[in-house]
Amino acid sequence: MAVQEISVLAAAQTDAQQTIFIDVRTSAEFAGKRPARTLALAPLTDLSPEDFALRHGILPDTPLILLCSSGNRAQKAAEKFVEAGFSDVKVLQGGVNAWEREGLPLHGTNPTPDTRGPISLERQVRIAAGSLVVLFGALGFFAAPVFIWGALFVGAGLVYAGISNTCGMAMLLTQAPWNKSGCTGGVCSIGSQSKSSPGASCQ
Repeated sequence: MAVQEISVLAAAQTDAQQTIFIDVRTSAEFAGKRPARTLALAPLTDLSPEDFALRHGILPDTPLILLCSSGNRAQKAAEKFVEAGFSDVKVLQGGVNAWEREGLPLHGTNPTPDTRGPISLERQVRIAAGSLVVLFGALGFFAAPVFIWGALFVGAGLVYAGISNTCGMAMLLTQAPWNKSGCTGGVCSIGSQSKSSPGASCQ
């Protein structure tokens, strides 16, 4: 079964009592900016559809809308739900970025684009990739020319990420300790040991 997409305008009009919105970003990204809807935080790296269903008491035909920053991680998470037998799974087209572009309401410590608040995964990728290019470039200039290949490798990876809409560096960064900080903004990720938010959901 192919995973369907839903536009942000259509998603915004869905019945909050019938449809479950699932944010599969990191807790830091969630705290920084999120749609002003009732959301369940279930980071992709820790996501188990069966565990999620047990915690939330949902059925295989419960309408689910999965979201991330742009849609790529939500697509991967949606495939997990489909493989687990869920029949009404949709991906928010364009993710939180599209939600913001449409001017729909946001919650979080950094609901407008600036450099304050938790560093988003996208910014972390830019910082990491830029730092590696500078490092390899400097080593190639001052130490040994062979290090230039490292800078070329990082550049090629960024080109591939843009073409394929997948980013290995982003997936690696989701495993970093600062992106797995447990409960943030009143929400606990699936598998968190904190008891501050039953059901891992928040308004």
